Amino acid sequence: MTDNKLTPKQDRFVAEYIANGMNATRAAISAGYSAKTANEQGSRLLANVSVAAVVDAKKAKILGKLEITAEKVLQEIAKIAFLDPRKLFASDGSLIPIHELDDNTAASIAGLEVNEMFEGQGDQKHAFGLCKKIKIADKGQNLERLGRYLKLFTDKTEIAGKDGGPIQSEHRIVFVDHAGAMLMKSMGQESK
Repeated sequence: MTDNKLTPKQDRFVAEYIANGMNATRAAISAGYSAKTANEQGSRLLANVSVAAVVDAKKAKILGKLEITAEKVLQEIAKIAFLDPRKLFASDGSLIPIHELDDNTAASIAGLEVNEMFEGQGDQKHAFGLCKKIKIADKGQNLERLGRYLKLFTDKTEIAGKDGGPIQSEHRIVFVDHAGAMLMKSMGQESK
């Protein structure tokens, strides 16, 4: 066993899990578990308190090195969500060169394609311009992410009783014998 109280095979699983993008099945196979049971083994290993603690510690160390915080992630999502596409263009309608874009606008660009345009054929072929295409990140998706984080949208509805407490319910079981049923029927009430 290692100093973190994991077996060598568990240690290998943790290393593979972190290295392969947090895929427990692939990590289990890479750590030497049977491919037939890798899915179950991966789930079982992640449920193990010691293994989970080491995974969490390693993830935290990586995030710390990269300086990835919830605040930074939210800032990047907000940059995309609140992009004003007018910031991509100069007053004459031409695209602003990418190196001149402000950081928020540049962060919203998901792709850039520049194609040289030609006319003519053979020796007469010559370039006459550029076709520039900019793909911006999905604004709606990022607004939704922010909304979910802020709990503006819910996928479930919480129902509560009086003053936010539990819902009170009352269940009655009534036993009626044959004579009682006849009496209820004569009074216009059916027993159920």
